[in-house]
Amino acid sequence: MTSGNAIAGADDRPIFSARLTPHRSLSPTGFMLVMLALVSCSFTAGLAFWMMGAWPVVGFFGLDILLVQLAFRLNYRAARASEEVNVYADRLTVRRTKPNGKWSEFSLNPYWARLAVDRHPEIGVTGVNLTSHGHSYPIAAFLGPHERESFAAALGKALAEARAEPAQ
Repeated sequence: MTSGNAIAGADDRPIFSARLTPHRSLSPTGFMLVMLALVSCSFTAGLAFWMMGAWPVVGFFGLDILLVQLAFRLNYRAARASEEVNVYADRLTVRRTKPNGKWSEFSLNPYWARLAVDRHPEIGVTGVNLTSHGHSYPIAAFLGPHERESFAAALGKALAEARAEPAQ
């Protein structure tokens, strides 16, 4: 496993290139609507408790709003992670970017790299791994089973194509 730039080959046109990112179904506008609904419900319930004389409960309604917002912020931060998978005639590179912006990269020879796909009869594809020389590298972990299935099929086809092409 190496960090830094990949070794440049004679032909830098990739056979296969994919940028994988986690899916987030709630847009920023949707987030604002959810938070507005939560704030209005908490304010109404807090006002009712205040009027009944149970004023300490109001603080807990504010606390739940802060905790929900924190959970959403952490979720959106985690969505900044990504993986870039490129297959060239002479190498396969995977560059992982963490949510904080730090990245690591590894490169494998496509002739020796093997694609191992873990399947569950009811769920579908549960894992995709690249293996080479006794090492296993999990990839596409944050994709759903159907996305992993189509990604694994495309990557497997690209690896077969890279093995068929003569190295330059």
